[in-house]
Amino acid sequence: MRPEAEAFLIAAGTATATGVIGLAGVVLIGRRSARAAALLAPLVPVLAVGAALVVSGRSMFLAEQDLTLLAWIVLSALPFAVLFGILAARRMDEQIRAAAAASAELEANQELERRRREMVTWISHDLRTPLAGMRAMTEALEDGVAPDPGRYLRQLHEEVEHLSQMVDDLLALSRLQAGALQLHLDLIDIRDVLSDTMASAEPLARARSVRLSGDAPPHLQVHGDSRELGRAVTNLLTNAMRHTPPDGVVTATASSTDDTVSITVTDECGGIPEADLGRLFEPGWRGSEARTPGEGSGLGLAVVHEVMAAHHGSVNVVNTDVGCAFTLTIPRT
Repeated sequence: MRPEAEAFLIAAGTATATGVIGLAGVVLIGRRSARAAALLAPLVPVLAVGAALVVSGRSMFLAEQDLTLLAWIVLSALPFAVLFGILAARRMDEQIRAAAAASAELEANQELERRRREMVTWISHDLRTPLAGMRAMTEALEDGVAPDPGRYLRQLHEEVEHLSQMVDDLLALSRLQAGALQLHLDLIDIRDVLSDTMASAEPLARARSVRLSGDAPPHLQVHGDSRELGRAVTNLLTNAMRHTPPDGVVTATASSTDDTVSITVTDECGGIPEADLGRLFEPGWRGSEARTPGEGSGLGLAVVHEVMAAHHGSVNVVNTDVGCAFTLTIPRT
């Protein structure tokens, strides 16, 4: 065999062996870190070619200075390979992050759609049941067979109020989630907010034999939308009164730090299972027990959550010895 052919075969075998070993190493590293594999992959062909040149040069009995020149040629290619590897690793990072973001967004959209379908089902059920009762009562009144017309009229009024509140919550939640609500920010006094909301909640408290109490320090002010903050506090008070037994107490208090103002509503509901605390603010969710029409739409706490998000604040709930404590935290600015 001619020396040139022999040198070619040796170079090809060396390059192939080096490439296979390098590729195997990259694959093993890639199982732990795709970024590291992308960084090292461009070095494999450079090393394979370098090994082939050195081995073939020795087989052809090249002078030492020629072999040194070949080595320097190979080494000069290494920075370019490293640079290419860095660019490839960065590109892979971008693709991985983009894929992760797209996957997270898809999962979030799917979860949101599932909750929307669930909410529509629940709202449809909650609308259908009182409407059926209202139809029966109006028909009894029209036919003159109602045993107690005054009681029927009071029940009709209560059902209308309940449905109106449900529709208001649904519209408010839709606007808040769509980002369509425009807050009218002003410097408001928290004592005024609590005073107004407790006054509006007093009729429900009397009807359920629940006592309302609480107050706020004077001159406790915050920038916010008084109407929407009032809606959030009202929803918390309503929720607390619906779950507090007769002769129980619902309390609303306020406090502050240098940066925030907090409003806390406590009740005597007996507490909520720890596993359910994280789901309280989901639209339409009203606990793991059977849903009972007439005990709220399951939207009130979701509205509270969205109102606080619009104010760059938060709402949290913890169990107490006798019930729950919901806390609204609002930035001062």
